[in-house]
Amino acid sequence: QVTLVESGGGLVQAGGSLRLSCAASGRTFSSYGMGWFRQAPGKVREFVASISRSGTATSIANSVVGRFTISRDNAKNTVYLRMNSLKPEDTAVYYCAANLRGGYGSSLSGYDSWGQGTQVTVSS
Repeated sequence: QVTLVESGGGLVQAGGSLRLSCAASGRTFSSYGMGWFRQAPGKVREFVASISRSGTATSIANSVVGRFTISRDNAKNTVYLRMNSLKPEDTAVYYCAANLRGGYGSSLSGYDSWGQGTQVTVSS
């Protein structure tokens, strides 16, 4: 298991930007595939973005493509989610997750460790 701690959430107006960070414990961060998911009130948790171990490959959900970018810094054991042009429908708790086998798919079941989440609220 690995401990993940998200930060960077908050309240922002529609059209604004935020950058979420997720810091991971341990010395093998570069061997994990990483993902971001979100869960809005009354809705199921959904995939947002994921990134390969090296950071050279990413996957982005259709609902946020062109607005959100995922990146990672293996030297800092951190994965980021840059969110631009935010919409009220982006309001949710955002979670980062680690796939300890190195995959970076969109399925929740592929991830082994989860952070506690950070709230993002977008006002209209």
